[in-house]
Amino acid sequence: MEIAYFILLNALGHLCFVGSRMTTTLFALSLGASALTVGMLAALFAVLPMLLSVTAGRVIDRLGPRRPVMLGLATLACGATLPYLFPSVGILYISSPLIGTSFMLLHISMNSVFGAYGTPEQRAVTFSWLSLGFSISNSVGPLIAGYAIETFGHAGAMVTLATLPVIGLVLLARRTRPLPRPAHVARGVHGGVMELLRLPALRHTLIASGLLNVGWDIYSFLMPLYGSRIGLAAGTIGVVMACFAVATFLVRAVLTQLVRRLRQWLLIASAMTLAGIAYLLFPFVQSVPLLMTLSFILGVGLGASQPVIMAVLYEVSPPGRQGEAVGIRTTMLSGSQTFIPLASGAMAGALGMTPVFALIALALLGGAWFAKNRT
Repeated sequence: MEIAYFILLNALGHLCFVGSRMTTTLFALSLGASALTVGMLAALFAVLPMLLSVTAGRVIDRLGPRRPVMLGLATLACGATLPYLFPSVGILYISSPLIGTSFMLLHISMNSVFGAYGTPEQRAVTFSWLSLGFSISNSVGPLIAGYAIETFGHAGAMVTLATLPVIGLVLLARRTRPLPRPAHVARGVHGGVMELLRLPALRHTLIASGLLNVGWDIYSFLMPLYGSRIGLAAGTIGVVMACFAVATFLVRAVLTQLVRRLRQWLLIASAMTLAGIAYLLFPFVQSVPLLMTLSFILGVGLGASQPVIMAVLYEVSPPGRQGEAVGIRTTMLSGSQTFIPLASGAMAGALGMTPVFALIALALLGGAWFAKNRT
């Protein structure tokens, strides 16, 4: 029951984040914003987390997760409420980075909680449960936002989403016991991020994580673009992409039972191989059933690897610096979300879709070889 409480706490913040990101785009368009403005607003969700994640991780290591979780939930609620109080494109430039940064704080804090919960032998299982929660909220968030927009309008949808982290705040305030946290270690003089990156095991884990992040982020950009270019309707593209989401959910549900029996780096290598093969085949497929199959296979590969990567990252981080290590990963994730769509769009415009798919496939297959050698 306690791990369900942690999953719910994280999901309430993630639902607000996912729903707000979608609602912000539609709200800006309804206010007459250009495509460039919408793109800038989308990037603002990730820019500050890219710059501040490592610092946030250090603060969480020092203070423990409870106060950062409360601050993250409170700021999420405030950020989502602002467009309701001042409905304009200008205020979206303030609410977008506020929502993105506050969720970053919540995300790193909850990773610290899940890493410290239970025994080291259970760590991969607990991170699988966290990832399963993310899959659910990632699917439900847009649905809540869509129905809220239809019922209350764009501004009303934002304040509706703001109630979710408020519920999380109430749940946390009623908890008398402290949240799990790693053992506190006094910090001496150290070399900061570069010192961590000199640790081979941590560096290898971050490389694998970065490749997987790129594979994940580029799908949400490439699939709509590719579907549009081969003449698929928007609804059909949505069905194809839903297969990816379903696969991530199903594989994480299975992982909660199987992860104890699997060698971590072998699982990561197998998952990256599966994802790389799927990307390699995409530009040669235009049949909707085959595209759905490839999306499902890609979801299995990327969905299976994420919770295991988080468990390995926690294990190889120096004591008392787990939050900082997660902050480095979050910086990489935010950078990927900011720059990869821009670079992919430029390459697709200049060279077509096939080289983009081939490049990401080769990167993942190379990552699979790299991960296999870590076994």
